[in-house]
Order: sequence, then C-alpha cells, then structure tokens
Amino acid sequence: MNQLFPFPPEASLESRGVDMLYFAMVGVSFLIIVIVFGLIVIFAWRYRAGSAALRTRLPAFFSREVEIGWTLATLLAFLGIFAWAAGARQVHFAPPENALNIRVVAKQWMWKFEHPSGAREIDALHLPMGVPVRLNMTSQDVIHSFYVPAFREKQDVLPDRIVTLWFTPTELGTFPIRCAEYCGTDHSLMDGEVVVVTPAEYARWSERNGDRGLPASGAQRFAALGCAACHAARSGIAPRLAGLFGSRVRLEGNRTVVADDAYLERSILDPRADIAKGYLPVMPSYRGVASSEDVSALIAYIKSLRAGGKP
Repeated sequence: MNQLFPFPPEASLESRGVDMLYFAMVGVSFLIIVIVFGLIVIFAWRYRAGSAALRTRLPAFFSREVEIGWTLATLLAFLGIFAWAAGARQVHFAPPENALNIRVVAKQWMWKFEHPSGAREIDALHLPMGVPVRLNMTSQDVIHSFYVPAFREKQDVLPDRIVTLWFTPTELGTFPIRCAEYCGTDHSLMDGEVVVVTPAEYARWSERNGDRGLPASGAQRFAALGCAACHAARSGIAPRLAGLFGSRVRLEGNRTVVADDAYLERSILDPRADIAKGYLPVMPSYRGVASSEDVSALIAYIKSLRAGGKP
C-alpha cells in the first residue's frame, strides 16, 4: 500500500478475503454517509424559510411504504455482509490435516513457540512459505491475543484452554507479532516477529535447531509420570498409543476426531474433553504437573510409536 493507505502487506492466503470484506464495508458506509448528508442538504435547501415548497402532511400509506422499504433494505444488507463474513471465516473451523502443527504458550510477557522437531523460539516464529500452519495455543497466566497484522489473523489465547488458529503464509519476509489484549504492565512490549522462509530453508533451520532426543526425553517423562500403568498394551484401562498419531479416534457420543498434535495435548491437559469410546474417564489431568516442555516431549514420544510397537 502507498503512504495514503499504510496497510500491512497481504502476506497470507486468507488476507485478501479479509481486505475485500473490509473495503466493501467501508464502501457501504461511505455510500450511506453520502445518501444521508445528501438528503440533509437537499431538504435544508428545499424547505428553507421562505421557500415555496409544499408543507402539507404526507399520505399515511406513503410513510408506511418508505418505513418498510428502508427497514427491509437495511436488513438485507446486514444479512448479506453477515453471510459473506461468516463464509470467509468458516474455513477456519476445519484446518487441513497436513498442516504444520506448532505449540504456542503465551505468558507475561512473551510468546514461546515449539516446533514438531523440538526446536523452540521465544518472540520469533520461523514458518515455511506456502505451507498451511496450525497454531495450538494456550496461556500460562492471563488472556492474551495473538495478532499478526500482515496475515489478518487474530485469536485470543486463554488460560486452561487450547485454542487453534491456522493460516498459510504466502510472502517471504519478517512480519510483526502483536498482543491485542491488555495483559498487564508490559503489554505493549509483548511482541515478536514471524520469519517466513522457503520450505527448504525452513527444513534446514528445523533440522539445525531441532531436538533429536525429544522422543527419548518423552519416554522418560512417560515412565516418570506413571503413564505406562494404564497405557500398557494389555491393561485395557486406556487406549493403546502405538499407531495412535494420525489415526481417527471414535469418541463417546459417536464423534470422531483425528489424533493430531492438538488432540494429544488436549488429552494430556484436559482428558475429559474427548473420551475415547469404550473407556471410562479415569485419566487425571496433568495440567500443572507436566510442564510445557514435558507436553512437547510426550507428544513427540507418542508420535514416534508405530503400530505394533510398545509404549
């Protein structure tokens, strides 16, 4: 954008639709302003003191038709804009199954990111261009809001809950991250940057900064937390974990869900949210027991278990 309209660049696949909706609403608002002020000027001139304008009372049917007409027109305009906006955002309720899953932990006053390879960052987020990215986010303290203006994406991050946000970066470069929810004394300093690189460069960065020992660390935490007591192959108390990642899990109520990163994290921190069909809700929550690093290691360990393997 030029200096007259200093908008952030459109750096995600979703940003173009958001901008089109924004400018459409601005255009509708401008049209309404022109009509209202135009009528004010016309009526002020037409019915000025001393003019020969007819000032008799309008017929009742005329007033009724005008009233019904502008009410219906306003309602239809509202429904049209609502349907447009709802349709544009509906896609965000179904992130692609092949999306790159990244854990995000917000805390006063920083953003912590954990990649599937075990690579960790604070206030910086490396992403591959053209690859769908899903952020699984939670807060350690108060409500924060993850906001990337260039992506036109904003999502409140809540304590004791896991919320998701997904998008597809389309431009190489560095883009600012903001916290869009007042979260305390240094709220204005809670920022960071998204660094979008080529997929090949991201793969090299992830390999260079990854933690190859993460699954082994997860196996140790798995044993230390006593998880094997219920998730052993023949216990029958809890579902087997070998081959679980990426599969479809049938839940109570005949719902199904894909066992992705978000599902595994939710099962560790809030196990009663998705109860596997045929099992009792006996698993305790590990919120406050397993740290963010523990959760990442446990997920990496579960992902490493192949069908037929042993937890």
